[in-house]
Amino acid sequence: MPLTMAKEGETVTIQRITGKDEVRQHLSELGFVVNTQVTVISEMAGNLILKVKDSRVALDKAMANRIMI
Repeated sequence: MPLTMAKEGETVTIQRITGKDEVRQHLSELGFVVNTQVTVISEMAGNLILKVKDSRVALDKAMANRIMI
């Protein structure tokens, strides 16, 4: 299921990242790689603030839908 389905406060593991090579490369540079733990800090209108490897990252709904958990 996509990352947008995760609830606030939930910690999930990334299983797969979809999309074009440029999109996957950009997400991996932000720390979103397979088998990484991600915690949902907050959600507003589908946009997420996430904790990844000791840093907080904001993703819009379209990008978050490309990350499968």
